[in-house]
Amino acid sequence: MAVASEPDNTPLPGTVFTPRQVRVLKFAVIVMGILLVGGFAFVLAAIVYQASRGGQSSVAPGGEPVATELQIPKDASVSTLSLDGDRLALQLQSSAGGEIVVIDLKTGKVLTRVKLKAE
Repeated sequence: MAVASEPDNTPLPGTVFTPRQVRVLKFAVIVMGILLVGGFAFVLAAIVYQASRGGQSSVAPGGEPVATELQIPKDASVSTLSLDGDRLALQLQSSAGGEIVVIDLKTGKVLTRVKLKAE
């Protein structure tokens, strides 16, 4: 007559864990270790990729640098500028008032001009 085996829920000597819990814990540690190593490798690859791209300058599709001329009043001066990605915003001050000009650095085209008027 065959004896039905009962699940082994007895803790291992010196611990409170059953053999099944130890197997699950080993599996979880191995999976988390693989995730850690894979994530670290991904971060290193991203750093190398970003560093290898270097400082990309604005170039036209033919490979020539983009040259841009901006028409401003004779007495105007640039008071501030701000760079955000491929967009450059210039704040101009002149006797006619203030103006903000936004330029696309990839194409060299003026995207918008905002005249500043006092109320």
